[in-house]
Amino acid sequence: MNKIDQEREAAFKILERSYFGVGKLEMLPKVFPRNILDVAALYTPGVGYLVKAILERDEALGEITGRDNSIAVVSDGTAVLGFGAVGPRAALPVMEGKASMFKLLVGIDAMPMCVATKNSDELLEILKQLEPTFGGFNLEDVASPHCFSVMQRAVKELQVPIIHDDQYGTATVVVAGLKNALKLLGREANKQTVVVCGDGAAGTATTRLLLASGFGDIRVVGLRGVLTDRTHYENEHQNMLAKITNRSHCSGGLKDAMRGTDIFVGLSRGGIVGIDHIKSMNKHPIIFSMANPVPEIMPEESRAGGAAIIATGRFDYPNQCNNVLAFPGLMRGALDTSAIEVTEAVCLRAAEAIALDLPESQLAVDSILPTTLSDTLYPNVSEAVARAVIDLGLARKFPPKGAVFEKTYQYRRAVQWRIKQLSEEIFPG
Repeated sequence: MNKIDQEREAAFKILERSYFGVGKLEMLPKVFPRNILDVAALYTPGVGYLVKAILERDEALGEITGRDNSIAVVSDGTAVLGFGAVGPRAALPVMEGKASMFKLLVGIDAMPMCVATKNSDELLEILKQLEPTFGGFNLEDVASPHCFSVMQRAVKELQVPIIHDDQYGTATVVVAGLKNALKLLGREANKQTVVVCGDGAAGTATTRLLLASGFGDIRVVGLRGVLTDRTHYENEHQNMLAKITNRSHCSGGLKDAMRGTDIFVGLSRGGIVGIDHIKSMNKHPIIFSMANPVPEIMPEESRAGGAAIIATGRFDYPNQCNNVLAFPGLMRGALDTSAIEVTEAVCLRAAEAIALDLPESQLAVDSILPTTLSDTLYPNVSEAVARAVIDLGLARKFPPKGAVFEKTYQYRRAVQWRIKQLSEEIFPG
């Protein structure tokens, strides 16, 4: 059985470990009724008193319902990982997986919402209509350029935090990984020339965050080649990128862009980079080929081309530079502060927390980032995000120092214990 067959089998096989039914998610009550009076308290007439409490005092909504720990993971299916515009139905497994990670890693109740629209106005209206139910939104697999306009308007018009993970999550983890890679190699960010392959949501956000964190010249490569300020592009975000990047005025395609550079960050599609591309870079380059499920270049080829440090978005290779390291903590911190907006400055604080979660003594060529198995990663990132939101004047709620760390840690323990108990009860031994 080859590697792809093994991956496919494992993806379906793990679903069989569900302790009941199908799929990766369920909605489970937190209180078990012991008698008929408990039923009356949970349902009717009990719920009537809760309605009255909310009518009398708005903030009671977050005190007596689960809204403030609930988010919707929303996708229109226009940019599903590795598949493109396959539609909302095919996007559902991805949203279920994302929602599972939110619950397992930081205790957030996340509901997949795959919506049948490709219209920016309609998508924004859906978010606004759902706002009474959810304390936040995670926008997922929404194609550029309309993802940018939806986010800009949503930040202004919603009263709850919204994160576009393809932008915020990816960019944050790339910066965290590169920080540790440069630390290990003894290099300075401002002296590095970076190629970012991909000018969509992830490429745009990553480029901006790399610049904000002090990296040197960055060359962004899109479908028409290297972005340059001497060309006018159809989409405004491309024109913006062209103005703030490519100080060396490089032109041409991907091969031209990579020649004589230090770092490659791939956020595009699989199999477009060869060994010759890597060999044309400066000695011992850093290669982050993050297209999923197939990277721009496989790690074995990068190594053959002379790469010093290699990262991918996959979990079957070392240095998993995957947005799952960032998005749970970003949302936990934003949710607990009811953040007005998650800005680049907030993401930089999150990137720093991710990088620091891996002790310097453990830094190695095949170990530049913590993994999802770290007990401290998500509490640390959640707390760092909460403090950043408060420090930057973006908070509507103000948890005391350490409270978000502790809450995240306790949520994780409770969720993991509950799943373990249920599984052992139904499948003993």
